[in-house]
Amino acid sequence: MALGGNPVFNNPNAFRKEPGGAAAGSAVLAGQAQMSSEQLQDLYNRPSAGPAQTGRMTYDDVIMKTLACLVLVLAGAAVGWMVPALMIPGMIVGLILGLVNSFKRQPSKGLILAYAGAEGVFVGALSMVIDSMYPGVAPQAVLGTVCVFAVTLALFKSGKVRATPKAMKFFMIAMAGYLVFSLVNFGLVMFGVLDNQWGMRGMDISIMGISIPLGVLIGLVAIALAAFALIMDFTSIEEGVKAGVDARFAWTAAFGLTVTLIWLYVEILRVLAILRGEE
Repeated sequence: MALGGNPVFNNPNAFRKEPGGAAAGSAVLAGQAQMSSEQLQDLYNRPSAGPAQTGRMTYDDVIMKTLACLVLVLAGAAVGWMVPALMIPGMIVGLILGLVNSFKRQPSKGLILAYAGAEGVFVGALSMVIDSMYPGVAPQAVLGTVCVFAVTLALFKSGKVRATPKAMKFFMIAMAGYLVFSLVNFGLVMFGVLDNQWGMRGMDISIMGISIPLGVLIGLVAIALAAFALIMDFTSIEEGVKAGVDARFAWTAAFGLTVTLIWLYVEILRVLAILRGEE
């Protein structure tokens, strides 16, 4: 191949000597000459820099930061359990911080951890109130959340379930419908239109002659949506690690997982409470 095909050789300045260039080159050669063959071999044998050394996000980063968030959720839950009056303040603060974190372009460790603590207070207070009405429901909801998370992760790891564009489109439609139902139901309860503590969720519907609370069916749909949201979280984390995104976005991944797990827990807790109320 002719040298003319290489742009380096076509560049008239490629080998242009800079002031002091010869001296600098001699210094480099002298330094190399002082290194023994064993030292050179050691340099060649060293492993290349991994994601942790180059500031890229890793699965370990996501796991550790998610654990940090969940520890704060548990700590907040302990406070909420002891002081159930903090349920509404915890919910409001958690909602505000959740929205702020969702719209921030760059993740904020402090705001994400604050969200985890506030939501923990809300969840703990809610769990205490419901568990006092239906003893044993809260531990069952925790176990159910762990089981759903484990099964979802196993399905994702097996490659049998993926967040395809078609599935995500269906998820967004279903999620919009669920949010509208939840807002309407909340308004009906708040303004006293329905005296049932669960609102429309507490109403019974008949399917093939069997009376089933509407809240159970809605809750099962919500649990399925939360499980798919976990699949979306896992997919985003996998793509982020493969793309080598900045390590700070591990906090974003941890935030997403925390939001989804709290949502999943609340839905399971509500379904179990409605079922207990029907006994």
